[in-house]
Amino acid sequence: MQINVWSEEFGAVTDTPILLVMGSMSQGVLWPDEFAGRLAAGGRRVIRYDHRDTGKSDTVDFDRDPYTWDDIKDDVLRVLDAHGLDSAHLVCHSAGGLLGQLLAVERPERVRTLTVIGSSPLGGGEGAVIMRALMGEPQPEGSLPEPTPEFVDFFRRLITSPPPAGRRERIDLMIAEQRVLHGTGLPFDEDAARRLQERIHDRARDLDAAANHRRAAAARPDFEPVGVLHQVKAPTLVIEGTHEPAKPGHGALIAEQIPGARLLMIDGMGHTLPPEVHEALATAILTHTTE
Repeated sequence: MQINVWSEEFGAVTDTPILLVMGSMSQGVLWPDEFAGRLAAGGRRVIRYDHRDTGKSDTVDFDRDPYTWDDIKDDVLRVLDAHGLDSAHLVCHSAGGLLGQLLAVERPERVRTLTVIGSSPLGGGEGAVIMRALMGEPQPEGSLPEPTPEFVDFFRRLITSPPPAGRRERIDLMIAEQRVLHGTGLPFDEDAARRLQERIHDRARDLDAAANHRRAAAARPDFEPVGVLHQVKAPTLVIEGTHEPAKPGHGALIAEQIPGARLLMIDGMGHTLPPEVHEALATAILTHTTE
């Protein structure tokens, strides 16, 4: 099946390439323009893209053409190919970090360095941990740490609430979700959040299509191989905020399993990328991707 994926570049085509990989159900513009601009100003060719079924990329009739997260992972390689790149530095957020970790295992020749932000260790089953937390079920011994109570309470209410009616209600709900993901360590700029969520809402071909990412995960629940992170050869930087609400403490577990990986904690950061953390993030990534 042919999938057209939207992407755009910042910086010069002759500069060192960085591919930004966003998380599940998320558009590429969640990598802020200002952050991408900082990386480009540091001499990087920065590429961001919309996953299939998000933003301006193609939407899929999942019933007719089902896919799995293996296909979403392979889209990363297709973006590299489309930009004429044999390899790049991968900078990945949330579930995008799972894609980056798996590519570093399966296709090491295409991953110059790996940076994972607000992510979980490959093979840890973080999706199941979150679902058990939302359902109030006990976690088996050795499970990843649960999300914060604020995260759990919000998404429990979301699951049982009626769908929003109209554009304004939907954007208000998207802002409320962003507030929870932002965490409690930094002030929340509601005006900026509204501008971002209006942009996300209005540029999407079909906002509801993003839910196909959940169906893709259910289509192959064993997507994540277990016990393979020791195979990662790419120099790896793991970044987590001190106020991470969705995957608290998961960064340290990634760093423990990847040989030579470094862990950087960003003070006040949650699961979003607000302006207050751009300098620290960009500085760390520019240093990590120096060739």
